[in-house]
Amino acid sequence: MPDDEWWRDKSTKAIPVEDGIRASTQRGDIGRTWWSRRFIESLEALGLGGRFERGRRYARAGQVLSMSLSTSIVMAQVQGSREEPYRVRIGIKAFTEPEWYEVEKALAGQALFRAKLLAGELPQDIEDVFARAGLRLFPDSARELSMDCSCPDWEVPCKHLAAICYLLAESFDADPFEILAWRGRGRQQLLDGLRGSLLQPEAPHEDALVDVLDDFWGSPVTAPAVASVRAAPDAVLDQLGPLPLTVGGRPLVEWLRPAYRALADTDEQ
Repeated sequence: MPDDEWWRDKSTKAIPVEDGIRASTQRGDIGRTWWSRRFIESLEALGLGGRFERGRRYARAGQVLSMSLSTSIVMAQVQGSREEPYRVRIGIKAFTEPEWYEVEKALAGQALFRAKLLAGELPQDIEDVFARAGLRLFPDSARELSMDCSCPDWEVPCKHLAAICYLLAESFDADPFEILAWRGRGRQQLLDGLRGSLLQPEAPHEDALVDVLDDFWGSPVTAPAVASVRAAPDAVLDQLGPLPLTVGGRPLVEWLRPAYRALADTDEQ
């Protein structure tokens, strides 16, 4: 055996796993929603797609023993051809609090975005919201990702890392908020942030306040002019619109008008 292949197993066949995490998509492309497909496409755009075929087979065979996602990091164990499972880690940069504040403010300003998120979906144009804040929801550079595996394979991603990427895509299908949690915002925290952005009142314009203060109390000349404008005593009846009730063949409103006018005359005396 050549010296540079001392680490290779005599058998490259993975040890079967009975209760592993298995991809639900057993044929064709993995990822049924636009956001999970977009995640896989972003990895393929980084030149990593050609190394994913064996990883897809691992994901479908259920070779992944465990997988957990938290802010910035995914940790997993994958059973390979050696007895001890390989430890896998995929890291991504989390957005800062000020960056998330800008994103939440933009999302809160769009009723369609709020409705989609509350329904458990990612709006189709959500990437544009992140882009306007100078951010990328999906990685567009290999520098954004850090991938490690304890296997002896020198390729990155190896098939164990690739298997985790496919299972991540399927977990994003089930819960798109996991994408946002990976970037630093869990579901409840994001929804609370959207509500906070909606409830936060906008500061009044300073110049407008100055203009109002000068005329706030009014003046002896303008006050009578404002007070002289009066509504007709029966104008409130016009706000009711047509009523279906009639008395003696006449609409009820017409019977009430003389009474409203008479009451107004009484008050003036």
